[in-house]
Amino acid sequence: MLYPGKDAPIVLMIPGSGPTDRDGNNTRGLKAATMKLLAEGLAARRVATVRIDKRGMYASAGAIPDANAVTIGDYATDVRSWIASIRRMTGTKCVWVLGHSEGGLVALSAAQKNTEICGLVLVAVPGRPTDQVLEEQLKSNPANAPILDQALTAISNLKAGQHVDASRLDPSLLRLFHPAIQNFLISEFSIDPAKLIGTLDKPVLIVQGERDVQVGVEDAQTLKGADLRAKLVLLPNTNHVLKYVSFIDRRANLSTYSDPSLPLAPGVVPAIADFILSSPQ
Repeated sequence: MLYPGKDAPIVLMIPGSGPTDRDGNNTRGLKAATMKLLAEGLAARRVATVRIDKRGMYASAGAIPDANAVTIGDYATDVRSWIASIRRMTGTKCVWVLGHSEGGLVALSAAQKNTEICGLVLVAVPGRPTDQVLEEQLKSNPANAPILDQALTAISNLKAGQHVDASRLDPSLLRLFHPAIQNFLISEFSIDPAKLIGTLDKPVLIVQGERDVQVGVEDAQTLKGADLRAKLVLLPNTNHVLKYVSFIDRRANLSTYSDPSLPLAPGVVPAIADFILSSPQ
């Protein structure tokens, strides 16, 4: 926890998809340290933060024997438990929840009818069910052509709540559709973030980088259209891990994911801090 002083607003930070830790890094080459850098930047602006590891992972490894045996609903339950603990420890009336990418789906789920959440900060969050986002990502890469039909069929089955026989898939698809994570995918594909945001009666900030190759500006605009009271901030030359990129090349964009020495894009921290500090607590 980074706590810059008494009465500072407190933000609970939810990391993105996969085995991503509280700093925003994972064992698959993601080393951008997005959440850590964001927490440090917010602390400098007198906004407190709490970063957490997901149930069953890293410092939370003891919470469950199998880290894959979870759903979005389980993560939302954990968020509510973290908020209760933060309130007991600090005496704060409510806690802000920031979700990055998939973490935004967790934040939206946890915020339903929850008076202990001050508001939400949704960073690079899909505006559509993630099965649609995954389909778009797979189709955008020409190298996926030989396996595309299999992948799309698997997505369709999971969307319908049906498990996929992974032994019949091309081995390159096993990481996406491994049997151990299929229950999680079924839970995730069932969530429509635009519907969830439309039910909220609390402040919401939507932050979207214009150079994001994973979640598009259209997603952010969809979320904004579902909650007209939400504030939308589009950040030029900012990618999915909130780093500054001035180039179109996809490979160069993705190279920033493995470089923790790169600072966050200049507009990220001010947009989030200013919104929180100017909102009623």
